[in-house]
This record gives sequence, C-alpha cells and structure tokens, in this order.
Amino acid sequence: MSETAVEAAVHSAPLKRDDIPGWFFSLDRAAFSHLLSAQTAAGVTGDILELGSYLGRSAVLLGDHLQPGERLTVCDLFDSEAGDADNAAEMNMSYRKTLTRSAFEANYLAFHGELPEIVQAPTSVLADGRVRADSCRFVHVDASHLYEHVAGDIAVARAALGENGVVALDDYRSEHTPGVSAAVWEAVFTGGLRPVLLTPMKFYGTWGDAAAAQAVLRKRDWPTEGYTVDEDTIAGARVMRLNYQVKGPIQRSTSRRLALELLPPVATKATRRMLRTLRERRAAPPLPRA
Repeated sequence: MSETAVEAAVHSAPLKRDDIPGWFFSLDRAAFSHLLSAQTAAGVTGDILELGSYLGRSAVLLGDHLQPGERLTVCDLFDSEAGDADNAAEMNMSYRKTLTRSAFEANYLAFHGELPEIVQAPTSVLADGRVRADSCRFVHVDASHLYEHVAGDIAVARAALGENGVVALDDYRSEHTPGVSAAVWEAVFTGGLRPVLLTPMKFYGTWGDAAAAQAVLRKRDWPTEGYTVDEDTIAGARVMRLNYQVKGPIQRSTSRRLALELLPPVATKATRRMLRTLRERRAAPPLPRA
C-alpha cells in the first residue's frame, strides 16, 4: 500500500477490516482467532493485552473475541513523543506520518461499540503493575523492534499471562528486526518461553503447556484453507510451522496459447514477462513490515 493510500485510509472510516492499514495478514488472523476461540470453548477466561497497535487492524480482531467481563488493553505511543532517541528514530522512519490515536479510535469504533482501555505511552510503563499479574489469556507484542524494548515487553507479557496463556511476538525473523529475534530466542533459551507455533511473521509461545496449545491448533484442517503445516524440533522441544501454500503453475487455455503464438516475438516476450511477474507475486507470501 502506497503512502498516499495509507493516508487516505487513515482519514476515512473503514468499511471492512481489510481497509485498516497494517501488516496483520490472513494466516495470523486465522491463528489468533483459532487460539482465542479455543480458549473460550474450553472455558478459559482472562483479559487480552496488545503492546503496539498501530491503526487497530489486530486490535479489532482481538476485540471480536472478548467475552463478558473481559477487558482489552492496548498500549501504544500513537502520536506521542518517544522517550528515547533510538525509539524516536524508529517512529519517525516508519510510523510518524500516519499513526494517530484518533485514527486508531475511529477504526476500532467502526466495528465495536466501545473503545478498549487505551494506554498512550511507551510500553515500558506497563511494568508498573497496572496490568494485573496472571490476568491475561492472550498477549500480542508488536511495538518497538529494539532489543531492550522487546525484552521488556516480553517480561510484561510473562507477568500478565495466566496459566497456559499465549503470547504472539511479531517480526521475530525479519532481517531488519534483529533486536526482536535476539529478545525472543533469549526468552526461549534462558527465560522458559516454550515455542508453540511459527508463522512467517509471528512467534507464538507460552510459559505453560505448549503441547496442549499445539493439540488445539492441530484440530484445524489448515491445508484445505491454503496453508502448509510442518513441525520442527528446537533444543528438544517440538514446534509447529504454518505458512502459505505456493500455488502451482497456471495452465494456459488454448485461446491464450494461440494468442501468444500469433503475437509478434517482441510482444510475446513482454507478455510472458508480465505474466511471470504476476504469477510470482501471487505465489509469494505477504512482505514483512518495512
């Protein structure tokens, strides 16, 4: 989505969820919904916490799964100033032109009757205990990409999650976010975080029973929905992997083959290049956040 398109979307009420700008793609939307719905079906209750909300694309889905008595809390700087130079530089590079609290609120209210609890501040403020310990069943961490901040956000998530609660950590493998990778794998190898699921964009884990969470995920027929399912072992622990299926080659119709044969050679080559580019774009998974 171009910067102009993003700005236009920010300043108009979304008609559907996909109109909200952001990088929350279909596979993770499905994983969030499946895990949250399974918790509800099993009678698990608890609040939901999101650290880093951008314009509300994931928050709207999280709000869909709130049960009576549960609370969604989102924490984001929005259009406030960052508390340190490195964080300010990241904000200015990626989000400053489009990220405002008013835009988030308008997007959320387009699909829900009332706003979540909003904490407009650096996510580090949540370490003060304002989110009650063991009160959450799901935490989504998608704020800073800086190691120190992510490590702090993971600590907040651990304190907030109840028994067998799930944390989803964004950008754990992108080449432009090595600080996230360092903080995530440090939590795994030294902090007791157990991997549950890996997608192209997010790491899902728990400090509880990872096998139970994986059993819930295996109940869904992911391949029929266009996803692949694999498993790996990390330091003796099993972890699931979900990804997008790569579509096979497109079979040309007789009329298309005939048209290509009748075109002049130069036009045929240009058409083939264009079709090849379109196929590659369709087959590729969504690009990571810039």
